[in-house]
Formats: sequence, structure tokens, C-alpha cells
Amino acid sequence: MNKKIQLQDLGNRDYKSTWEYQEELFKDIVDLKIKNRREELELETPNYLLFVEHPHVYTLGKSGDLENLLLNEKQLEAKGATFYKINRGGDITYHGPGQIVGYPILDLENFFTDIHKYLRFLEESIILTLEEYGLKCGRSEGETGVWLDVGTPFARKICALGVRASRWVTMHGFALNVNVDLGYFDNIIPCGIRGKGVTSLQVELGVEKVDEDEVKAKIIKHLTHLFEAEFV
Repeated sequence: MNKKIQLQDLGNRDYKSTWEYQEELFKDIVDLKIKNRREELELETPNYLLFVEHPHVYTLGKSGDLENLLLNEKQLEAKGATFYKINRGGDITYHGPGQIVGYPILDLENFFTDIHKYLRFLEESIILTLEEYGLKCGRSEGETGVWLDVGTPFARKICALGVRASRWVTMHGFALNVNVDLGYFDNIIPCGIRGKGVTSLQVELGVEKVDEDEVKAKIIKHLTHLFEAEFV
């Protein structure tokens, strides 16, 4: 059982190439697990957390509704944005500069075999991080992610989640709005949820810019505790 997680900060990187990189790491872990079982080996499987910031991009989950994208191809081009239909859960979301995207590629058999618990732990790491900035956040029943003012007309999402898992190996993950341009969310119905807003840490704190490296360090701290992991 390997509880070490290899941290890789990829900086600003194209969505497609990052997705392909995730798929490579994901496949390597799955293939190793198959080999272990077939040949009765006990080789350790690796775990990864990728931090990345993407250029403007909209992604639609496998069960999402394309009508939640409010732009056509020419309008996307005018916005300097791209679009991909991908293999995670969830509906449509936006990624862009000023957003911290985290892709945990974990063999959950190194930690626990419970996808529901996994999602709640990802949410909890963000909730605890935002509490350190004085924000009271929580979950919205039936909706993944992290929210402010849940159950009120002012409910707004600050972090989206969407994952894929196979043979207890995960990919995709979370997107936390830190210094992001929220105007790009006006071009979609975020996560297919009507009538609820989107916000960022920058907006909620009323500051010019939030230190993203500081936010990442806090997320890692809470993931370390929740997963009883070691980041290397």
C-alpha cells in the first residue's frame, strides 16, 4: 500500500495535452494493477496530483447537455476559448487563467475503496482551505462541488468537481476559482444548474489578487491530513 503522492505543478498548459498526460498516467496505473493480479505480484502502484492552469476552455462531461454551452464555434474562437467533450462525470464547466485545477490520479486501493468518500474528501480539502481565508463554505445537496450561502437565493459555487474512476484509479478532479475572470461563466449554464451564481476567492475577499501558490499549499496540507498521505 503506497500512500505517497507525487506532486507535479504543470503551470499553464493546454487542456488537450494535459488530458492526454492524465490518460497516460491513469493507464500506467491500471496496467500495473492488471499485471499484479495476473502474475500474482505485489508491485506498488504510484499516485499523482497534477496542479495546472489552463488557457480558456469549456469541457462537457460524458452525461452533460451540449445546450448548456451558449456559444457557437465562431463565438468560441472570438473568446479565445476551446471546447472538449470528455470522459469525466458532471456537466459543463469552464477552466481558465486564475483558476487552480487539481487532477488527483490515485489508486484508491492505496487509501480506501469508496468513491463517495473520495469526492467528499476532495470537497472537504477545499472547504478547509477556504475556511483559512475566513469563508464559510459547504455542500449543496445533490450537487457536487463547494458552495457559499447554500440554501439561500445567494448560493454560488466557488469550486467544481468532476471525476472518472476505473479499477479504483481516479482522474480529472477539481477546479477552484481563485483569480479567475468570472465573465467566462456567462457563456455556459455552469454544471447544468440554472439560477445559481459562480464566485471566486478574489471576489469574496475583495482583494486585487490572491496568492495562488499559498492556496495550493493549503490544499496540499488538507489533502495530506484527509488521505493520511505523504506528498513527494
